Amino acid sequence: MALFLWTRDSIHKTTLLIAAAAVAALTACTAVPATAPATPGPAPASTPESERPTTAPPSASPSPDPGLLPLGWGPEQRDQDVAAAAVAAMSVEEKAGQVLMPVYAGTDAEAQASTIERLHLAGSIIMGDNIPLDARGQADPAAMTAVNARLAQAAKADGRPWPGLIGVDQEGGIVARLGAPLTEWPTALSYGAAGNAPLAKDAGRALAAEIASLGFTVDFAPDADVTIGPADPTIGARSMSGNPDAAGALAVAFSQGMQEAGVLPAVKHFPGHGSVTVDSHQDLPVQPAGIAELEARDWKPFRAAIATGMPMVMTGHIAVPALEPGVPASLSGPTYAALRGMGFKGVAVTDALNMGAVQQQYPGGSAATAALAAGADLLLMPTDVGQAHAAIVSAVAAGTLPAARLDEAAVRVATMMTWRGRVTSPPAGSAPASAAPGSGADISARVSAAAVTVLSGHCGAPIVEGSIRIAGGSAQDRARFEAAAAKAGLGTGTGPLVSLIGYAGRPVGGDIAVALDAPWPLQDSTAPVKIALYGRTPGAFDALVAVLAGKATAPGKLPAAVGSYPAGTGCP
Repeated sequence: MALFLWTRDSIHKTTLLIAAAAVAALTACTAVPATAPATPGPAPASTPESERPTTAPPSASPSPDPGLLPLGWGPEQRDQDVAAAAVAAMSVEEKAGQVLMPVYAGTDAEAQASTIERLHLAGSIIMGDNIPLDARGQADPAAMTAVNARLAQAAKADGRPWPGLIGVDQEGGIVARLGAPLTEWPTALSYGAAGNAPLAKDAGRALAAEIASLGFTVDFAPDADVTIGPADPTIGARSMSGNPDAAGALAVAFSQGMQEAGVLPAVKHFPGHGSVTVDSHQDLPVQPAGIAELEARDWKPFRAAIATGMPMVMTGHIAVPALEPGVPASLSGPTYAALRGMGFKGVAVTDALNMGAVQQQYPGGSAATAALAAGADLLLMPTDVGQAHAAIVSAVAAGTLPAARLDEAAVRVATMMTWRGRVTSPPAGSAPASAAPGSGADISARVSAAAVTVLSGHCGAPIVEGSIRIAGGSAQDRARFEAAAAKAGLGTGTGPLVSLIGYAGRPVGGDIAVALDAPWPLQDSTAPVKIALYGRTPGAFDALVAVLAGKATAPGKLPAAVGSYPAGTGCP
């Protein structure tokens, strides 16, 4: 028995070494800078028949290298070949680890690193309580980089030749695990209000470049959900638009910018979380729409993302009776079949499996095996990763989870990361690209300046003069507003009352109502002037003051209806 184990381990290690050598060879021959696009470019146009030479037949061209065959979601056949060879040499325990991406508590990452090594895990997600802070209570970039490096080291401890999955939720707005000194970004609804896909791409690139410099390889963003407005309690301003076509175009642009900075995006939350009225963090939402309605609204952005080769799609915890009654989409075979039916060939990742919508029905490790059996490839944040790992191994042994399904999932994840490692490796002799924390502040400010929307009030003329009073919002909101006003020569303490509405805020009175997150509360606000700002960053308040003082126009248009104000409302 000892001889068998020694022989098996020797073969396994040899195979991983061969795979590592193959990756090194690919990287040396084909690597591009981290800032180069990670998606294939358009094919060159063919020469018209009338312009081809007729004096001599063209010489035979060499057969194309089958390893360069694109797979339709970023990687090429050579990436899959390396991944498949490595996964084939793994034990069931190792394969089970490849499909799990857990969370941990606190800022000491050593225990998580040990768990990654012991269970052969794909990597780790970083949540808010994992962020090391400095003496001022701000994120500590150097310490965060060290944590990510340790976790990445653990993910490769068993000889895997591809980088680990080190992920974070960094969308902007209310969902941003990493705060200052990194750039603060306004809500995603800002991009819909600005209506500028190139600007969304610039923002995605700038946001991703900062987190890439800290060692993150994955950002679970952007939301491709189409919001239905005030009845949407979960997504709201995390959505880019209430218009399906705009939401798709902007999500694609933002994702492409992220990829150019070397970070893998995960378009979420299929089959669409913006049109359900229950928060899946608490309970299981039910999507009553039929397939035709979903195709016309919620699924459009995902089709757009898939058509452009996005590498990951996140499934949400939403029951869709038209697909499978009573079962969260993240654990539903028909849901994954619908996603694959759209042509998606990449990694399907679940939303966090520790959320209420799942845990109430699937305790222990059962959620992980159910999601994997249904068609998920990467299982995010199981409640107990040890239980989830053991459940997968046991299910394969019992035959209740086909070994081929586990292999398929593990190969997809490994293929994605093999490709990511290849295309983001810097050329030989050069240093990796990096972006200093806070370097995206100018672009963040540009987004807010392009998004600020006047629903009612003056356009192109000063709304206030001399001085203003400020109410509502948080203490930080008011301080930032005062600072922006002072820079613009606008006093505070007297004059018209500006009432700020924060996240999930209520309608307000005063002279000027300003929504800092979703614009829905403006519907019932009694203030005669109503402004949607979609953000509470320093740049957002600068944009607000410039409009109030008449020093800038408000170019934004409502990306979704707000009561009697239809989508598209704004200054001409």
